[in-house]
Amino acid sequence: MNTDLKIPFLKDLTSEQLKLLDPLFETFSAPTETIIFERGDAAVYLYLIVRGIIGIQYKPYDGPKITLTRLHAGDVFGWSSVVGGEAYASSAVSLTRLKSIRIRGADLRHLCVTHPDTGRFIMEKLAEVVSPRWKNAEDQVRDILQNNIQT
Repeated sequence: MNTDLKIPFLKDLTSEQLKLLDPLFETFSAPTETIIFERGDAAVYLYLIVRGIIGIQYKPYDGPKITLTRLHAGDVFGWSSVVGGEAYASSAVSLTRLKSIRIRGADLRHLCVTHPDTGRFIMEKLAEVVSPRWKNAEDQVRDILQNNIQT
């Protein structure tokens, strides 16, 4: 993992914390209009966007697919994998060429258990990055993440 990446999730991590995370990350790239995951797919990875734009989409049962938000370099998606969800709640599609790094949610949860101080710091960073998508949600997201790590 390139520690020079401009990803807020990785900002302020110590070199020791980055050394713990580094072997858990892998690169993931996709051309434009690639479905990264569909709603209902097994929630396996948390993705950190290095370059590109992805759309988070939702398909109501009674209507067409809608794009809920667009995420750019520095953003994180697929957080269902970290909270222990069995399936992604929405779909993700690349709107441009995508370059990202990803980590298995199970690996990140394991790191949080085996290194609690680092885990707590990482979960707080994840809550900061994810919560701006929902007004006043940071505390709720932090609680969800903490509760699922402890169970």
